[in-house]
Amino acid sequence: MFESSLLESSNENAPVLNGTHWLISLGIAVAVFLAGYFILPMVSANETKVIATQSAIVAVVLGGFALILCYVLADCKKHGFNRAVWFIIVLLLNLVGFIFYLIYSAAKTGDWQRATLPLAYIFEVMIVGVMILVPLIYTEALPKAQLMTFLAAPPPPPPPPPPAAAAPPPKIFHRVTVEDVMRAPTVIPKTIAQVKDTEPPPSVGVVGGVPGGIPGGEMGGVMGGVIGSLASAAPPPPPPPKPQAPKRIRVGGQVESAKLIFQPKPEYPPLAKMARIQGTVRLDAVISKDGTIQDLKVLSGHPLLVKAALDAVARWRYQPTMLNGDAVEVATEIDVNFTLSE
Repeated sequence: MFESSLLESSNENAPVLNGTHWLISLGIAVAVFLAGYFILPMVSANETKVIATQSAIVAVVLGGFALILCYVLADCKKHGFNRAVWFIIVLLLNLVGFIFYLIYSAAKTGDWQRATLPLAYIFEVMIVGVMILVPLIYTEALPKAQLMTFLAAPPPPPPPPPPAAAAPPPKIFHRVTVEDVMRAPTVIPKTIAQVKDTEPPPSVGVVGGVPGGIPGGEMGGVMGGVIGSLASAAPPPPPPPKPQAPKRIRVGGQVESAKLIFQPKPEYPPLAKMARIQGTVRLDAVISKDGTIQDLKVLSGHPLLVKAALDAVARWRYQPTMLNGDAVEVATEIDVNFTLSE
């Protein structure tokens, strides 16, 4: 660095630094790098690449400082300056002390070129070194999050929810009213059957009987009395009909939940799990006499969770509901909960 400012034509202006000085500086730099590479992991939690970079930076700085000290000692010996004083000044003030020495030696020898050129080189190296070392030292200041947003592609939008199930067509019930029953016929019959009344059979009695007496005389009276007594005796009333159980009753979902005998859990839809969707699907169901589920209808719930709830509840089995000793159908509401586990 300093040899370009010295003339090699005379022994007095020979280069100050020789091969020994360069070897000493290089050995110090290597020793500092190895010491930092193996010692820093004991006191620092940084990665290996970061430790190697820090050790290399310190090794270059200390190797250059050792080369400056060698230059000061060799130049002081050459010009007869006090080597101990200038060694201590440069050692304590570092680069500032070396600049003072260059100005002092140029003033003593009258050769200002030996001071101006090294100073220009020093400032240039300092500017370039700052521009290179600052990003290497302060790696955390780089906009990592912003760079990742630029490089990483955004996730694709979730697919649209499936269309809702088509509602069944409404059932049309025709009610028969009294007006329909009393309405005149729309077609007149071609022939009308004639109905003739038959005469009652003649009563049997005894000739010369008492007017207003019992038909049939004495025997007729006896027989008539027996028959009349039997006819007058009213038959016993029939037993009251057994109340028939209604075909279907409605109870709450909490009542029927205790009578479940087979309840497979619904499978959580993958699409709903990715979209972090959870909630309750409410169904209106009819439990048949044998305990199977029939006529499932959706009352409320998220469209992504409805199909899984219908498939699971359709396989549920209940204990038959008994009313007055007869099995009946039960209309109830069933809630199916979908909850994401953390």
